[in-house]
Amino acid sequence: MQQHPEPDLDYLQKTLLEMLAIPSPTGFTDTIVRYVAERLEEIGIPFELTRRGTIRGTLKGKQSSPDRAVSAHLDTIGAIVRELKDGGRLALAPVGCWSSRFAEGSRVSVFTDHGVIRGSVLPLMASGHAFNTEVDQLPISWDHVELRLDAYSTTRADCESLGISVGDFVAFDPLPEFTESGHISARHLDDKAGVAALLTALKAIKESGLEPEIDCHPLFTITEEVGSGAAAALPWDVSEFVGIDIAPVAPGQQSSEHTVSVAMQDSGGPYDYHLSRHLLRLAGEQEIPVRRDLFRYYHSDAQSAVTAGHDIRTALLAFGCDATHGYERTHIDSLAALTRLLGAYLLSPPVFASDALPAEGSLERFSHQIEHDAQMESETRVPTVDSLLGQRDQDA
Repeated sequence: MQQHPEPDLDYLQKTLLEMLAIPSPTGFTDTIVRYVAERLEEIGIPFELTRRGTIRGTLKGKQSSPDRAVSAHLDTIGAIVRELKDGGRLALAPVGCWSSRFAEGSRVSVFTDHGVIRGSVLPLMASGHAFNTEVDQLPISWDHVELRLDAYSTTRADCESLGISVGDFVAFDPLPEFTESGHISARHLDDKAGVAALLTALKAIKESGLEPEIDCHPLFTITEEVGSGAAAALPWDVSEFVGIDIAPVAPGQQSSEHTVSVAMQDSGGPYDYHLSRHLLRLAGEQEIPVRRDLFRYYHSDAQSAVTAGHDIRTALLAFGCDATHGYERTHIDSLAALTRLLGAYLLSPPVFASDALPAEGSLERFSHQIEHDAQMESETRVPTVDSLLGQRDQDA
């Protein structure tokens, strides 16, 4: 078994902390794109940028076709100003899918066309001394929270004089904390922790001098939280696509903060049988702690690529995280496992070398999900059309 380079976990944590300090709600990602592009330049990964800022890198391999892609997203959840209220506060709409329950009490930055204004997101009834138990009766929705600005603002005209407009982006403070126990707590680990893991895996491979079997394209997308992340990002010859994202740790889920998860299905349906099991085999060979899981209320870059019409095999790797899209927490164990499995995958041969060409008019190169003999043996236990018709005639 080939020994793969160990990831630099100090680099991973440093990179993650620096990215968490960069606000990047979907639609406001230019700064984080520049940061990641600079990290790729340091590592020695050439890249190109799409018009809006998706990064397409290239890690050269021994052969160029078929090639593979791995993707992590730079955008996060956030909010946007939808109304300047008469009382001088701001109504918000969410960017991405998340509950206002997790917004209440947050410190935020409002990015106007001319600068940054700080503030807090509060329920409409925010003072216990004024409203007593009525505070607890408020419904949970974005209609029942508002943004209080740290500026003189008691009227709509005050908001306008501050330069605030409908459509201004609102970024929520990450509040990161890395503890001696190895736990990492912050907003926006989704998916900056995945980005840090991918950068760390790429760094380990480049420093080791190992050459991948096939070309790989690390992708960093900017609209995953609104569903379109990798829809238009893939180079044409990609046959395998692995998304990197967050795995919810919660009752009814199998994921753990101490393992990497291979998602078998999400809200878009099952992932590719062969590619998912290739990842599971690699985890077993490298003794990487891994779990299988299904995600019910979830979409990923991989799903957006398939929906856009790409004929690709897809899989999803994810780090285990508690309280996803809230104040999230993972553990360095999970990020280390994700990084190691990414490295093993990037250095592995293609699942099917024949994917470089379509199987035109022949089944010779087409895959089997289980061994052909075993499959046929199981099918002998199922009544055939002829046997059912023959039984019908006998009964008649």
